[in-house]
Amino acid sequence: MNYWAIFKKGIFEQNPIFRLALSLCPALAVTSNVFSALGMGMAVMFVITSNNVIVSIVRRWVNPKVRVPVFITIIATIVTLTQLLLEAFLPALYKELGIYLALIVVFAIILARAEVFAMKNGIVPSFFDGLGMGAGFALAMLAVGTIREVFGTGAFLGIPVLPASYNGPLILILAPGAFMVIGLMIGMFNVIGQWQDKRAEEKQKANQLTVQRGEA
Repeated sequence: MNYWAIFKKGIFEQNPIFRLALSLCPALAVTSNVFSALGMGMAVMFVITSNNVIVSIVRRWVNPKVRVPVFITIIATIVTLTQLLLEAFLPALYKELGIYLALIVVFAIILARAEVFAMKNGIVPSFFDGLGMGAGFALAMLAVGTIREVFGTGAFLGIPVLPASYNGPLILILAPGAFMVIGLMIGMFNVIGQWQDKRAEEKQKANQLTVQRGEA
């Protein structure tokens, strides 16, 4: 099994935010600055990877009729652990994320990967699937947070990077700005995806033509 292929599909091909449009709530709520955006991204990556591994381990003993309550219980346990760790070691991030940490329990992407992948595959593939999806989510959050903070406030991680005279549009650090940035990036990802699909189709046709010429 190609673990790299499993991992990388979450970065672009099935990016949770930009391609699947899942778990958009945190992308709107906590991406006004890079610190909170990256913190939420890393928390989700930890939760989804851990959940995939645990579901893969226990899948043979879970009755399909009660699988969803089992998944939710596992996710809630991991999220509670994540909250306690952040509160103990990163209190500033814990305070910044607030209630959105608890809402990780109901993020669609986590439950979806448990149902679609971890429940049907072994521990190692499930680990790489969760890690890839989590990394894709974290990178998407980082991208949105960077655009909103830099162009909205002229700073990156609170450090000024644009001239002091720069007066960024306030809308970028408000919820409508998040909608705009995410919408534009989803459009960009779709255009790139269509271009890649077209190239793959052209390559396939070229290979078929080469085979036909060889047979002739």
